[in-house]
Amino acid sequence: MIKLSEIINFINFQDLVQRTAEQIYMFSIAILLSIVFGLIIGIVLHRAQKLSNIVFNILNIIETLPTIALLVLLLPFLGLGMKPTIFVSVLYAILPIARNCYVGLNNVEQNYIEVARSIGLNEFEILTKIEIPLALPTIVSGIRISIVFTMGVVTLGGLIAAGGLGASIQTGVQLYDKTLIYVSAVWVGILALFFDALAYLVERFLQKRFNNV
Repeated sequence: MIKLSEIINFINFQDLVQRTAEQIYMFSIAILLSIVFGLIIGIVLHRAQKLSNIVFNILNIIETLPTIALLVLLLPFLGLGMKPTIFVSVLYAILPIARNCYVGLNNVEQNYIEVARSIGLNEFEILTKIEIPLALPTIVSGIRISIVFTMGVVTLGGLIAAGGLGASIQTGVQLYDKTLIYVSAVWVGILALFFDALAYLVERFLQKRFNNV
């Protein structure tokens, strides 16, 4: 039977703590940037509906490109390491957030908006106080999808010297160290489930909070 001390020694020896910190660092930056840009795009397209087909088609094309190919294409411009990994992660994660933001805002009932206008709220106040709060559950659903995407893309960054748990998996493959491969891969899955669970709790809270408006 494997002792706990042996597992801890294995994790320390393989630098899994440092790799986990690198993974979470890249993931956090990528998902935060994705949320900011995704929300901006969703809100702008909600106001400029004619552009929505063009922009979403472009984002859909980016989404269909193989991740490895996109990482390699960016190497001459961004070099090796974290920059291209975070950049590609953001590109892949923007679409679900922007699309859900757009759909959520479009589905807000006009009655709420008309009442808001009748009491003197301007367009910015209607957006921030009425539309976005009512669309939040849908927006968070898009963020949950992006969380899973981003964790996977960040892991592929190990192939271009970005560090993270992808580097541990790559080392395990090169050394044919099954334990390292399994521990790193399972740990990536646990991290994805953990962050998805956090987003799920936020989503449930928002549904209870705003479905009763």
